[in-house]
Amino acid sequence: MRLLLLLALLLGTPLAAQDFTPVQPGRVMAFPADHGAHPDFRTEWWYATGWLTTAGGEKLGFQVTFFRSRVGDAAGNPSKFALKQVLFAHAALSDPKLGRLQHAQRIARAGFGLAEARTGDMALVLDDWSLRRGADGVMRTQVKGDGFALDLALAPSQPVLLQGRGGYSQKGPDPAEASHYYTMPQLKVSGRIVRAGKAEAVTGTAWLDREWSSTLLNPAATGWDWLGLNMDDGGALTLFRVRRKDGSALWAGGSYRSAKGELTVLAPADVRFVAARRWKSSRTGATYPVAPVVEVRLPGGVRRVPVTPLMDDQELDSRGGGGPVYWEGAVTVPGGRGYLEMTGYLTPLKM
Repeated sequence: MRLLLLLALLLGTPLAAQDFTPVQPGRVMAFPADHGAHPDFRTEWWYATGWLTTAGGEKLGFQVTFFRSRVGDAAGNPSKFALKQVLFAHAALSDPKLGRLQHAQRIARAGFGLAEARTGDMALVLDDWSLRRGADGVMRTQVKGDGFALDLALAPSQPVLLQGRGGYSQKGPDPAEASHYYTMPQLKVSGRIVRAGKAEAVTGTAWLDREWSSTLLNPAATGWDWLGLNMDDGGALTLFRVRRKDGSALWAGGSYRSAKGELTVLAPADVRFVAARRWKSSRTGATYPVAPVVEVRLPGGVRRVPVTPLMDDQELDSRGGGGPVYWEGAVTVPGGRGYLEMTGYLTPLKM
């Protein structure tokens, strides 16, 4: 879903589509290897979002995201500086006390132990930022920004959730428009944050999206909406749509895994996003449907899921690092909480 960050392709010699490993149905995921990097694919990401609670009972949202993009072919070039992979990372803290995001980002070419996405298991480092999976299965991340820092442990409490058909997730009408995609919902979070120069212990729940692909979005797509929800009863709900210029759905889908572990894969006709209350950014002028209602067809019938943001201003402006403007924020729904992402609302994405 986050193919917008292929902006990193501009940093090196472009590769033709045939130079990347294609996404194909029927591929069997293997762990822990698929927690690690897939350098022969065009791009991939490790996307952690979640809710935190301080000792004083304050509710906060957080995002830690690492991206890897293959941007050039270093074959035949003996230089250690030959550009082949680029790493990009975002971190953000949603704090209602501030009423806006605190945000930081990093970008670097891979190499020299300073920027790496390792194969075999989850191990990412980008300068002083990191996301690593330990032998105990717990993922630990450390990031620092201007005015905030996160030092968190994310412990799995459920099996990996394979999205789509066994991890093959279609993102458009052409079956080639797809990704390999799995989710780790209901992560138990512990650790500490630093804000305003003060360290605080936190606990919470989080969600990890892992996705890799070699294809771009359909040319008719201008953006997408994505929603990942940890339900209070232990269930997990994933919803997304890819939008056309007129706001209609070019493609949609997702999944629902009940507290009992029963999985329902959602087809395009099963998911409908309906805009309700909107919020306009005074900084960028973009208008976002920050409180949509999503209609989901499940085995028991159609369920209406009204979304409420932790705060309206959770816009992330990454143009300073060559990225896009988008909305990524903590939200609640009846019986659950998670994160909502909305892209392409300022200007259509150019892929």
